[in-house]
Amino acid sequence: MSSIQLPIISLDVFLSSPSSPQALAEARKAADALETFGALLVRDARVSEDDNKAFLDMVEDYFAQPEEVLRKDERPEFGYQVGATLEGAERPKCKADVDCTAIVAALQPSERPQDITGADPKCRFFHRLTTPPPYASAFPSLSMPNVTPSSPALAGIWEARMEKWGRQMKDAVEGVAMMAAVGLGLEREAWVREGQYGNHLLAPTASDLVKYGKEGTILAGFHTDLNFLTIHGKSRFPGLHIWARNAGKKLDVRIPDGCLLVQAGKQLEHLTGGKIMAGYHEVVVKPSTIAAIERARLARPSRPLIRISSTFFWHLNTDFVLPSWEQEEGRGGKYEEMMVGEQVQRELGLIELMPAAVKAAA
Repeated sequence: MSSIQLPIISLDVFLSSPSSPQALAEARKAADALETFGALLVRDARVSEDDNKAFLDMVEDYFAQPEEVLRKDERPEFGYQVGATLEGAERPKCKADVDCTAIVAALQPSERPQDITGADPKCRFFHRLTTPPPYASAFPSLSMPNVTPSSPALAGIWEARMEKWGRQMKDAVEGVAMMAAVGLGLEREAWVREGQYGNHLLAPTASDLVKYGKEGTILAGFHTDLNFLTIHGKSRFPGLHIWARNAGKKLDVRIPDGCLLVQAGKQLEHLTGGKIMAGYHEVVVKPSTIAAIERARLARPSRPLIRISSTFFWHLNTDFVLPSWEQEEGRGGKYEEMMVGEQVQRELGLIELMPAAVKAAA
């Protein structure tokens, strides 16, 4: 396993003067990073670390509640695409996807992900930050209302804090989308325009480190993200590995203070015909995780020992049509023409979150 520093992109330079030579250089750097690594780090002065800390505290408190309370916030009838998803519900894609298992088999044994033995022990909460489209969508089941926790202590702050942090993440990832588009020679708004009505999700992920804090434990098995771009705030507990261009070396990613991590998803891969590939990644308990657990026990003894990833999934519009691409050398295979809503439903089926009944009702 290798430890690398992903390229750090300045969104501030780009936003202050988008047509300047410095901004265009940052845009090319962003596009190159996504093409080479499927990931990058971004600095955005608009993002508040204090807001990130407040968000992490609130979500830790939420997932520290008893299971029977959390179950009230599940919405399996919507494919768990809003509200809570508890541990054991989501199965890593590589348990069902032939292409994914082939990628793992092609890696050197020392560079392979942890062997997936079952469902992920992580929990999630999905909160939609969307603009309703001015048309009737072909996928109404992907346009469900948000869930507010039943706990009075959380209900009073939940919506405002989710919206505040979620908007910062959304603004930052849309900035990266604009930069990468320019870096590839496209119109600045080319991708953001096609995601104006996307089903964007603030999706904090939680792992109970009291139950699952043993070294080597898989918190999120080897997978790609189904959306366009994913952005993460810095977690209090490390654990992420990525694979550049889905092959070669397993990379230990460290996020510097003041940076956000952005990863390419399957919608971006499809739209570019594989020029940019969705990045495979996993989250496991490793020695640096154990060290962070011990520090947390000393510094914050009264706080829940829960790993939170402040993840945000940015999507293209559900009714946007992804183009077909014929198989070309280096382009990652054949991509069928389909609407984004159909692509989402297929991917959710692979991880066992989208029941057939939901698909039929869409």
